[in-house]
Amino acid sequence: MSEHDTDSDQNNRREKSQDSGIPRYVATFADLMTLLLCFFVMLVTMAEIDALKYKMVVRSMDNAFGVQRPESVDDILKGTSVIKQTFSAAKPASTPWAEVRQTTVDDKQALKVDDAAFYQAAKLKTLQNQLQQALSAEISEGLLSLESLSGRVLIRINEQASFPSARATLKSAFSPVLRRIAKALSDIDAEFVVAGHTDNVPLHSAQYRSNWELSAARATSVVHALLDHPALRPEQFRIEGYADTQPLVANNTDAERAMNRRVEIGIIN
Repeated sequence: MSEHDTDSDQNNRREKSQDSGIPRYVATFADLMTLLLCFFVMLVTMAEIDALKYKMVVRSMDNAFGVQRPESVDDILKGTSVIKQTFSAAKPASTPWAEVRQTTVDDKQALKVDDAAFYQAAKLKTLQNQLQQALSAEISEGLLSLESLSGRVLIRINEQASFPSARATLKSAFSPVLRRIAKALSDIDAEFVVAGHTDNVPLHSAQYRSNWELSAARATSVVHALLDHPALRPEQFRIEGYADTQPLVANNTDAERAMNRRVEIGIIN
């Protein structure tokens, strides 16, 4: 084989390899596409974005991909209408019942009815203890006695220690006792009923026509003595005379009649 044939074979192979490669216009086309991409990027960058449409697009994307964000509810709860697709506030509807399902109790009325007796008894007990301490010396000497009766605390004054027989003038020796009683009553904000009692022995004298007048006169003498204390007021007192109508015991003996002759100071609870 000659050298000329060898050179021609090499040229043919070179031409075939060039024909099988990328065409020359591809480079120019790629440059053109790159320039167009840069041009559109610049257009998008310089364009104005509609915020509302952008949010709508983002929201649609969130819904499509299941993205949920917590939202605070500032308005009242509202119901939706399937037909109108609008919001409307729910209207309350009352449901009346023909029967009473529940009852309430008035506290004030309950206190008046249920707890009044307990409260009254406790208050009387406290008041009696207070007077017991203040008048303990006189009670131990037998000049006075204390008792709770008919919603009152009674200070019972013995007639032999306080009044002469058939008279309503207080004994001078009993005046210190009445002053201590007045001091004890001055610490109590209440009303007082001073009642006189006698035995069943009929009385008729120039000064008193009956035991009614004597019992009322003795109660009046006690009230005058108590009002010497400046803290006690006349409007706090009420005078009652019962004669022999409310005896403590039977009037069969002198000792029993002596027990019935008394003056009682009642503290109204």
